[in-house]
Amino acid sequence: MDRSVQRILDANFNRAREALRVLEEHARMILDDAIAAQRVKTLRHRMSALTGEFGADAGLAARDIVGDVGTSLSTETERVRANPEAVARAAAKRAGEALRVIEEYGKIVDPKLAGQFQALRYELYDIEASVFLGSPRRKRLREARLHVLLTELLCRGDWFAVADQALRGGADVLQMREKSLADRELLDRARRLRELTQEHAALLIINDRPDIAVLADADGVHLGLTDLPVSDARRILGHQRLIGATAHAVEEANRELNDDADYLGVGPMFASPTKPHVPVNGPTLLRSIHLEVSRGSRRVPLVAIGGITEQNIGSLVSELRDLPIGRGASADDESPQLPPYAIAVCQAVIAADDPEAAARRLRSAVERTTIAR
Repeated sequence: MDRSVQRILDANFNRAREALRVLEEHARMILDDAIAAQRVKTLRHRMSALTGEFGADAGLAARDIVGDVGTSLSTETERVRANPEAVARAAAKRAGEALRVIEEYGKIVDPKLAGQFQALRYELYDIEASVFLGSPRRKRLREARLHVLLTELLCRGDWFAVADQALRGGADVLQMREKSLADRELLDRARRLRELTQEHAALLIINDRPDIAVLADADGVHLGLTDLPVSDARRILGHQRLIGATAHAVEEANRELNDDADYLGVGPMFASPTKPHVPVNGPTLLRSIHLEVSRGSRRVPLVAIGGITEQNIGSLVSELRDLPIGRGASADDESPQLPPYAIAVCQAVIAADDPEAAARRLRSAVERTTIAR
C-alpha cells in the first residue's frame, strides 16, 4: 500500500474512533441513554474490527507525527464549545467525515472493505438522529409519571379543552387514541395537539399510526398487539421517535423488547371499560415484567395502565411500593439499571368534571410513592 494512503487511513481510523468515543460518552453520561450509548459502542467496535483488516501495524509504521503538516492547523471554531451538546455534535460530524475519508481512500486498497465503511457511515447518520432527537425524548419519557389517553367519545367536555386541562394538571404524556376518525381529521387533530403539547413541554404519542405520528411531528407512537410490529414501525419512525408497545404477559413484553420498543404499557391493572375482554393480572403482572426487564440489557420504562382511578390508585401504588427502580445509565455501568414507572389513565381524567384537578391529584398520588422516585 502507498505510504501516503496508509497515513491517511491511519489518521482517519484514529479520528473516527476518538469521535465515536466522545459521542458515546455524551449518550451515556449526559443523556443517560443506555440504548443510544450501546448503539454507538457497537458501531465503534465494528469499526475497530474492520480497521484491523486494513492492517493496523502498517498504520503505526506509516505514522509521522513530527512531519505531519496538519498537526498545527486549526480554526477558531475548533477551540470553542458552548455546551456538552455542541461537543457531541462536533464529534458526530468529525466521525462522519473520517468514515467518508476511509471509504474513499479505502477503495484504492480494498473496494469491498471500503463498502463496509460506507455502511458504517450510513448507520452513524441514523445514530446521530437518535442521539440528538431520540435521546432527549427518551429522557423525558423516563421522567414522565402521568400519561393521559385522549378519546373524544369519552371526554366530558370539548376534546381539545380537555387535553389542555389534562396538561395543565401535570400530564407528562398525551396519547391520542382515536380509532374511528378519517385520516384527514386524525392528522389535523394530531397537529393541533402537537402545538399544544409543545406549549406544555409534554410528549405527544399517537395510537396505532406511525404515518400520522411522522406527519404531525409527534414524539412517537403506541402499538397494540394487533397493530404493526415494532420493527416495521421503526422503519417508518427511525430511532429519533418513540415506540411504545402493549404487554399483557411476560412473553409479550420480551417479544416487544426484542423488537426494539422504547416503553411498555403493562396491564390492565384493574378491570377497564375500554378493554373489557382482557384478563386482569394487575400488579402481579407488573412485578413479573419488572423482574424480566431488570435482567435484560434494555431497561425501558413500564407504564401501568388499565382501569386506574383516584379510588384505586392508592392500592396500586401500595402493591408496587417495594419494587426497586433506577434511572438506568449506560451499558458500561455495572450498577443496577432498573425500569422507572408511570401510570396511564383515560376516563379518570378526561371524563372527570374537572380534568385539570383530576390529573393533578393522580400525579400527586404517584409522586408520593416509590414508583415515582
